[in-house]
Amino acid sequence: MWLPCGCTSKTIVTSYARRVFKSYFCVFGRWKCNVAALMPEAVGFEGVKDCSSLQEFSVSNSASFWAAAARHRLSWIKPFHMVQDCDLSLGRIKWFEGGQLNVSVNCLDRHVHTCPERVALIWERDEPGSEIKVTYRQLLEMTCRLGNLLRRHGVKKGDCVTIYMPPCPLAVASMLACARIGAAHNVVFAGFSAEALAERIRDAQSSTVITVNQGVRAGKVTELKRTVDAAVKDCPSVQQVLVAMRTENPVTMTAKDMNMEEEMLKEDVVCEPEAMDSEDVLFLLYTSGSTGKPKGVVHTQAGYLLYAALTHRYVFSYQDGDVFGCVADIGWITGHSYSVYGPLANGGTTVLFESTPIYPDPGRYWEMVQRLKINQFYGAPTAIRLLLKYGDQWVQKYDRSTLKTLGSVGEPINTEAWEWYHRVVGDGRCPVVDTWWQTETGGICITPRPSDPDAEIVPGMAMRPFFGIKPVLMDTEGKVVTSNPASGALCLAQPWPGMARTIHNNHQRFIETYCQPHPGYFFTGDGAYRSKEGYYQITGRLDDVINVSGHRIGTAEIEDVVNQCSAVAESAVIGYSHDIKGQGVYAFVVLKKDADDQEADLSQQLNNMVSKKIAKYACPDFVQIVQRLPKTRSGKIMRRVLRKVVERDLDGLDDLSTLDDPAAVQEIIQGHRELCGKQQPA
Repeated sequence: MWLPCGCTSKTIVTSYARRVFKSYFCVFGRWKCNVAALMPEAVGFEGVKDCSSLQEFSVSNSASFWAAAARHRLSWIKPFHMVQDCDLSLGRIKWFEGGQLNVSVNCLDRHVHTCPERVALIWERDEPGSEIKVTYRQLLEMTCRLGNLLRRHGVKKGDCVTIYMPPCPLAVASMLACARIGAAHNVVFAGFSAEALAERIRDAQSSTVITVNQGVRAGKVTELKRTVDAAVKDCPSVQQVLVAMRTENPVTMTAKDMNMEEEMLKEDVVCEPEAMDSEDVLFLLYTSGSTGKPKGVVHTQAGYLLYAALTHRYVFSYQDGDVFGCVADIGWITGHSYSVYGPLANGGTTVLFESTPIYPDPGRYWEMVQRLKINQFYGAPTAIRLLLKYGDQWVQKYDRSTLKTLGSVGEPINTEAWEWYHRVVGDGRCPVVDTWWQTETGGICITPRPSDPDAEIVPGMAMRPFFGIKPVLMDTEGKVVTSNPASGALCLAQPWPGMARTIHNNHQRFIETYCQPHPGYFFTGDGAYRSKEGYYQITGRLDDVINVSGHRIGTAEIEDVVNQCSAVAESAVIGYSHDIKGQGVYAFVVLKKDADDQEADLSQQLNNMVSKKIAKYACPDFVQIVQRLPKTRSGKIMRRVLRKVVERDLDGLDDLSTLDDPAAVQEIIQGHRELCGKQQPA
């Protein structure tokens, strides 16, 4: 894959507002200095003397807090004149109006001005020991060449470019090149099928797609260009496809295709950055909803970048010179915020992980930690649970003494996995930060750190709100729960800069999903428990969205595919507790009267369909054929009842008299027992 030659960029930014003071960070996650050292811009905040009072100030004096942070930590082309103009009840969210900046300048140019040879990216390729390091100067050159290439081929401010690539330097350069010229990017996870990719391209109305010839993961080659070819056949808006070469294997090129690396070499290393308004769109990222149609969550320029940078630095105690190891794919929000934008805005060194936790063996993560001298490691509970089962020896085989902070992301982490992560991986000396956030929040919202020096960390709890975040719990009547301990629907009581602004082309859906359920509050869709100490623990989704290995997928989206099977009359899909994946997918299927499919054959057929139309991770682990589904008299499928059956919580079924046919439940219970007795989940 193409890497730049040693040509120095001529683009220099003279204003580099942020200055980093190493003294304000902690040893093993514990703050050791006063608030001025913790956050230099907080010196003028009245009454702030420690981390907890700083958090209180950030909520009660939100405008002052975020204005100071924005002025101190971002480089502006034009200063903002209004900190915020927000009304959650109306779905109106605007931050730093009047201000102009360029995100790529904040992530690249200002660091090139001060430390051009600092390593920006470490590409941990699938092949162990073959990592490639890219400096800030090299990444700026890559970004500028690609920005000029996009401009030459008609991509302009306000357009949206779809990126279908595995984690690699050119994928990051593609994101930053879009930001540089004012185009939005739409990164699609490179495991999605051609149909899922096409749906996202069409919704984003992209004329340009960027991809690679092939992907390489766990020693296997995937035909990504072939997937793009199939997708763009159904996307009339696509005019050109830029193809980078991950492998040396040639691929068929069509009239729309061009070799990206060859074309980039024709471009200048200087690309004039576009001045972007704070509220211009930075990117779309599609996430699953309960309706079956993925929604394009919109994030904008200044607020998102500031929030990603601030959470990256403070949650993980990131210091200059550290190596930050986020192993999430760039196709997800975690990869956007903590593999790309957060670390690069802070002038950090960030790892791009292309492989899997168990390739070539279960020691892959920890061998990488030793070889790259990683200081902060951020991964998913799914992977931790998987590696736990392989035993301690794969961890202890490698030197992990460089680790200072361990992070967990994507789903709640169970206590057993948390304790193993802390005791074995971190040798009992690294704090584990269990982070709660969503695609829609833009960055981490609830997390044990930052906190005061002696503040405890409770296993399996996200615990404390980040600066500027005010969580509340709502009861079933829509009233705020003030007592502790308590459980309820998790909402956020005031806006913050990193939050999503809308759903692409459907602001009404944004309002209905996040603003209308509890007017004046941002509804997260998650349930939570708050302890007597006021600590938060996420209990799971309240809507029909499943979290499989940290990937959210709507049950309606899977049901839509299952119902396309010629043998299926109707279906209901639910999530259930899975030891490794967090949640698995369980499908109940009613067959048409003339269908004679056997359970095993139907299961394979449905898995093939879901894999083709969505992705492999969305495939049902179990398919149970039933005569009928439990429904109310109005015809609504009672998924709550199905969840209780699968979780074997029969005492929790409660009153079934509201069902149209209560006898259906007993049939399903018996069928579930028989199925689980003869089949192991995938």
